[in-house]
Amino acid sequence: MRVDCDGAPEARGQSWTLNLVWGDQVMLAAGTLIVLIVLLYAPVFGLMARQWWEDPNWSHGFLVPAFSGFVLWRERRRWLGTGNGGSWLGLVGIAWAVVLLVVGTLAAELFTTRFSFVVLLASLVLYLAGWRRLGAVAFPLGYLVFMIPWPGVLYAEVTLPLQILASRWAAAALAAVHIPVLREGNLLILANYTLEVAQACSGIRSLVSLVTVAVAYAYLAEKQMRMRAMLVALMVPIAVASNAFRIFGTGALTAEISPRLAQGFFHEFSGWLIFLTAAVLMLGAHVLLKWLSGRIEALRG
Repeated sequence: MRVDCDGAPEARGQSWTLNLVWGDQVMLAAGTLIVLIVLLYAPVFGLMARQWWEDPNWSHGFLVPAFSGFVLWRERRRWLGTGNGGSWLGLVGIAWAVVLLVVGTLAAELFTTRFSFVVLLASLVLYLAGWRRLGAVAFPLGYLVFMIPWPGVLYAEVTLPLQILASRWAAAALAAVHIPVLREGNLLILANYTLEVAQACSGIRSLVSLVTVAVAYAYLAEKQMRMRAMLVALMVPIAVASNAFRIFGTGALTAEISPRLAQGFFHEFSGWLIFLTAAVLMLGAHVLLKWLSGRIEALRG
């Protein structure tokens, strides 16, 4: 048998074989785990995808996991370079996720079952790779929460105040331009038509979608947490004010031209137009914040 300076070929062969077998075992375990998760959550995701498709309020849900996947791929070198060993606390999180899934299923509470998936993913990362790896992928995992439709009770609690607020602001704007209007709750009574600021017109749809977009934009465009937080916070008044302006515009055109402009194509088109306007305002707010930050830094210097 020939032995060179690198050591015995049998030893190297055995080491290579052991690594190959170990790699196969890891791949088999990972594949089995993925299959089990898919089978466990298939009904949950089936219902959620159907809601994304049928409910315009949550149609952005299709884009959320795609963006999370993009961030994971984009930052793969950073999070693959972290990890300090798994933590047994991940098992506690896994157990909690299973409990949430079971309780949510028995109680027919969709939000709980869907949220349990995010808990399960985070807990698996913690158990297999530790706190550092979990911290490295915290944003793309946490961002998945935006794909989950809100519970009905919470949705109703937020929608009604938005309806009243949008109606109040729109009525004040109409009165400011001398268009006669009487507001009763979420009804705007004009001379030739009565506008109802319904649940769909409350602005909740644009608010949720715009905040989802703002979080993604802030993460990609800014490194400072303070700037990111301010961008997301500013999107809330921007979305609410934009929706109130949409109702004001609809009321003004209805009173001055025709009630037909409050329905049909114009109603849908105005929604998209205001959404784009709010997105542009977010970009403008970002530019303004960066300018102000630069000025403050210059004054301090």
